Amino acid sequence: MSTVPSVTATLGARVRSVLPRAEMVRRQWPYWAITYLRTWKGTVFTSFAVPLFYVLAMGVLLGRFIDSAGGGLEGAPSYLSFVAPGLVAAYAMQITMGETTWPVMGMVKWNRTYFAMTTSPLAVSDIVAAHLLFVAFRVGSTCGVFLLVMSLFGVFGSLSGVLLAWPVTILVGMSFAGVMHAFSTTIRSEAGFSVVFRLLVMPLFLFSGAFFPISNLPAPLEWLARISPLWQGVDLTRMLVLGDVHAGAAAVHLAYLVVLSLVGWALAVWRLDKRMEV
Repeated sequence: MSTVPSVTATLGARVRSVLPRAEMVRRQWPYWAITYLRTWKGTVFTSFAVPLFYVLAMGVLLGRFIDSAGGGLEGAPSYLSFVAPGLVAAYAMQITMGETTWPVMGMVKWNRTYFAMTTSPLAVSDIVAAHLLFVAFRVGSTCGVFLLVMSLFGVFGSLSGVLLAWPVTILVGMSFAGVMHAFSTTIRSEAGFSVVFRLLVMPLFLFSGAFFPISNLPAPLEWLARISPLWQGVDLTRMLVLGDVHAGAAAVHLAYLVVLSLVGWALAVWRLDKRMEV
């Protein structure tokens, strides 16, 4: 008597699908689409108005008081041209942090969505991949709007560079996403997020080259800034937008961000899998 191959196999208490992992990730998109459609109105202000206010306040208004003739802006012709690319990269970090802190803890601690997902054929790696892809979508859509806003002020030195800068901002977000996702599934109280935003996010935002060259920092702080993923993203985005790309430095920045993104994804899968066993 012939037998029909089973679609799923049970490993311990979990059901696993024999479908390709990419297909299992794709099948989660209706959930994330519905989730976003229910909450997108709350992101309109941060996606459209905040970039405009950032550029107006920091680039246009503050830029009037900064002398760019001395060559202290790393080749940028004006402070607006210097600060705008840095702001879009820093904004990618901020969006990522917002999407991988309280939302992740909610899916583990409060509504326990992750636990429900793991009772299906989804593997933990599928769940993490779908969530991080959603974060990439949020970063890409928001930073895409930011770049469009920048175009109104004539800060682009290279159109092709701007088109390449857009995926770089997504990569900046991904370099933080996995690591922060892993942290969010590790801690037991949301109080830890306050520490992260005060002692990590804000210092990175202020001192990673978005507002002034990091060469102005004391040597130890400059060294710390150079090893941060945000500075890597800020410098690469600025080079692309201004059309002044140094191939060696760009390759180092790109490799750094890609490796950190992959390491972060692996950490997120490992920590969520551990949390699901509790």
